[in-house]
Amino acid sequence: MARKSGPTISQEELYPPSEEALRPDLDDARVLDLDVEEESPFLRGQKRVSARRGSIPKKTAKRLTWIGVVAVLLVLAAIGAGFIYRYGEHSWRFRIESSDDIEIAGLQNVTRSQVMEVMGGDIGRNIFFVPLAQRQTQLEQIPWVQAASVMRFVPNRLKVEVHERTPTAFARVASKILLIDPSGALMDLPGGSKSKYSFPVIVGTNPGEPPSTRLARMKIYADVIGQLDSGGGNYSQELSEVDLSDPDDVKVLADNSEGEVLIHLGSSDYLDRYKIYVSHIREWRQQFDKLESVDLRYDRQIIVNPDLGGATKPVPLSASIAKAAMAAGVKPAALVTRDPLPKSAKAVVPLPAKTSAKAQERPAAHRVSRPLHARTVTKQKPKATVKTAVAKPAQAKPKVVAKKKPSPGIAKTQD
Repeated sequence: MARKSGPTISQEELYPPSEEALRPDLDDARVLDLDVEEESPFLRGQKRVSARRGSIPKKTAKRLTWIGVVAVLLVLAAIGAGFIYRYGEHSWRFRIESSDDIEIAGLQNVTRSQVMEVMGGDIGRNIFFVPLAQRQTQLEQIPWVQAASVMRFVPNRLKVEVHERTPTAFARVASKILLIDPSGALMDLPGGSKSKYSFPVIVGTNPGEPPSTRLARMKIYADVIGQLDSGGGNYSQELSEVDLSDPDDVKVLADNSEGEVLIHLGSSDYLDRYKIYVSHIREWRQQFDKLESVDLRYDRQIIVNPDLGGATKPVPLSASIAKAAMAAGVKPAALVTRDPLPKSAKAVVPLPAKTSAKAQERPAAHRVSRPLHARTVTKQKPKATVKTAVAKPAQAKPKVVAKKKPSPGIAKTQD
């Protein structure tokens, strides 16, 4: 018999799936929904889930960590430095034991004893406690020292370097003969004849004058020597004295085999005026028995043996000072103390125009009023071109320290 047809029931309806079997489908749907929400830019914003964070931001925490590390390192460095300082302060390794630990370089005229007078107080002291700047200042107060430097070397050595001054002339200051450098600093003569110089002696320097005045005098001296030695003349080798007492009238004492002559060079054109003296000296020596001084400051005329009345005599030198000065190279002519000539002992000699000095003509009242140091001249025998008269002034015996010289004779006067 045929089976009656009707609706059939599927196996799924008879046996519905369990919850565990349906769970993967739900998870897949959720995944799809989430993916759609992430990919779609038009969906509304989802609710944010608050995340749990710490109380200090991450960057701030890193900074605090670095600050702590640096602080620890600084503390350790301070502790190490304190330990090293304490060790260097109390350790015997850094103590200057004797003068052998003090090295001195650059000495020529400065003695080691002069340096040790400054540095000797540091023997037995810790090397780190020696005041280097103070010692340098004290060393530069030594007359011969121009500059100095003091250096420390671990563990226990000091080194002193000295730069000495370079003298350019002798200077007669009161009753002493000293050396002087271009800045006007005065130095004692080196002991034991260590060095011998060929400088002239500068006259006109006073003991109490300020360094600026001596500096100005030394500039004039450098100008005079520079002009006389220009062109290969080397006329400065003939000078034994340079009188700088009057800046407007520089006077030099020329010393050669025929005698000494005091020459007025004025305040400029020193070389041109000195050349006039060189070219006419033989003529003047033939014309006059004794030539003591000449004034070359004026145009077309020369004053021979100018007025020296009232000149101030320099302080005589003692025998020991004169001996030391000669050993250092001072010429004997610069060691003589000269008496002034009488006011009438002068003669005026005309000078040809082609050989006249480049000096400006001065009033006649100023031509014979400069007091200078010189000895009186003897009786002259003038030629017919010069009118002179013979007078008999009182004789003045020169004071001589290094070598005795004959007494002066009769001076001449001008009509």
